[in-house]
Amino acid sequence: MAALTQIIQPQLGIFTNIGSAHDEHFEDTRAKIEEKCKLFQSAKYLIYRKDQTQVGQYLEENFDPSVLISWSDKAGADYILSVKRHNNGSKIYLIGKDFQTYTFLTSFRDQASLENIRHVITAALSLGMKPEIIQQGLKLLHAVDMRLTLKSGSKGCKLIDDSYNNDLAGLELALEFMSQQITASGRKILILSEMQQEGKEEVVFQKIAWLLKHYSIDLFVGVGKGFADFKHLFPAESDFYESTDMILRNLEALSLSNDLVLIKGARAYGFERVVQKLEALAHETILEINLNSLRHNFIHYRQKIKPGTKIMVMVKAFAYGGGAAEIANYLQEIGADYLSVAYTDEGVFLRNNGITLPIMVMNPGSYHLELLQEHALEPVVYNLNQLKSLSNAMDSNSGLLSVHLELDTGMRRLGMSDQELDEAISILQQCSNLKVAGIFTHLAGADEAVHKDFTLSQISSFESSSNRIIQETGCKPIRHCLNSAGIIRYPEFAFDMVRLGIGLYGIEVNQLEQDKLQPAMTLKTVVSQVRTLQKGETIGYGRKGEMKNDGEVATLAIGYADGYDRRFSNGKATVLIKGQMAPIIGNVCMDMCMADVTGLNVFEGDEAILFGARPSIMDLAAKIETIPYELLTGIGPRVKRQYILD
Repeated sequence: MAALTQIIQPQLGIFTNIGSAHDEHFEDTRAKIEEKCKLFQSAKYLIYRKDQTQVGQYLEENFDPSVLISWSDKAGADYILSVKRHNNGSKIYLIGKDFQTYTFLTSFRDQASLENIRHVITAALSLGMKPEIIQQGLKLLHAVDMRLTLKSGSKGCKLIDDSYNNDLAGLELALEFMSQQITASGRKILILSEMQQEGKEEVVFQKIAWLLKHYSIDLFVGVGKGFADFKHLFPAESDFYESTDMILRNLEALSLSNDLVLIKGARAYGFERVVQKLEALAHETILEINLNSLRHNFIHYRQKIKPGTKIMVMVKAFAYGGGAAEIANYLQEIGADYLSVAYTDEGVFLRNNGITLPIMVMNPGSYHLELLQEHALEPVVYNLNQLKSLSNAMDSNSGLLSVHLELDTGMRRLGMSDQELDEAISILQQCSNLKVAGIFTHLAGADEAVHKDFTLSQISSFESSSNRIIQETGCKPIRHCLNSAGIIRYPEFAFDMVRLGIGLYGIEVNQLEQDKLQPAMTLKTVVSQVRTLQKGETIGYGRKGEMKNDGEVATLAIGYADGYDRRFSNGKATVLIKGQMAPIIGNVCMDMCMADVTGLNVFEGDEAILFGARPSIMDLAAKIETIPYELLTGIGPRVKRQYILD
């Protein structure tokens, strides 16, 4: 930043927020704030949100008060900017330094955009712009989806939706993301609009053609009149259409089936219509997986352990409901060392979807040596009978098989006991083509302080037994015993590797560092209908819901068949609609449920959040006396998974 400061020398600075990007390069958040603030050393004005505590504290400690201009939605800042959302946008209410009040209208409703707009209003007012002029500018801004999204498409296709803008830099980034989404079969297809205002036309088209070759695109579809004069630059496997309407009429001609399709276009082309036509399922309930949050959480746990310690990530049970192939691909990109699945077929599925990381299979069942060896899967051996069977099978097999030995140190579920070690060591000494890749144990109570002594005794037993195996067999295994909870409570016992599970998704079961994680999954649906009811009227099966007063009830497009537990019935849970919590009323049905939205001004088509940042999945699980794992893994297959990467 210091070098950029010399080049830019900004007079006005806006510190928008502090996210998780580049966390791996800094000791902590304060160090990152300090580095970013170097850019504003010469600024005459520096605008910030006062209730972003870490940012505000650093700025107020290190900058002259005459430079700082703050805003907040609470009292105590230079400008107070509060928000009230409505069906078609939002109203922003301003109380200025002169205590005059103003109202701004905007079409934006999402939290991030409304925060950015308030930064802009504060900057404009500080520069002397009149509120009337600011309002004129706000009218020119329109809400668009600014995120690259991976969606399920029809006919087995995967869609990468990047339909809001188009430039060369963004195209290369999108193609790079596409290259990470390896599919078992099908083509890589790019549907691209003509680029606007990108310099000399021929140079732009030459660059596009080069990118197609570099990223091995199987079929290119160009949309826009500008492609006509440069068709000769593109490969034979290319189609061209003058307009979005033309490609919409000819989508069937592309014969899409099990393909990976990137849709990227300038806003003027309205490519969201192409995405909508290619999307699978009309069901409007979505599990949104934020890959940025996933990365943030991964980095947080990595920073808890000493450098060089490996991380195995648990992707069993469809990656806790989030989608095994998609999440495994992303973990492979951001630096995971190992993956773990429950059953052999889960490992085969990952291999068929391009995963090359080592994969441990925790419960392989009956060993199918050819399958394990063909897909380079590493089975867990947790009792003597398994080890004997595997050793006998390997006697007639010329290959090598890597295994992980599980030791029972107190979980009493699976694993070899101390009494079995003598015979196990003898078998391993005699079977040269069985490689002990790892030795591990499960901690029974790492998430509860009350079990500290028991946990430490488990770790001590594990260390002693694994040392003995290493000394007597000469193997050089990776040792691992810590799960997500253990990484937080006992990082000094990480050994060679840790196993990261639920923590990856922003759930810290100890509740010691929950505020340092980000929820990575959001379950959302839509309002199907809003009904006005009178006091005393009943709702749903069994007439279990009853209106205590006149009001409105919204029917939501999610039920227990989608994984929204029936125990949430009759007020046990709330959903977030229009920024307010609305209680479930009546019984949760198979395909829908109802919420009391009295006074919330809710309309058909509005979004409802079942869990995410708010309400949290931890809170939901507690309401029905279960655990977040059960709720996540219970989300049904008809719920679309969408992957977000900002």
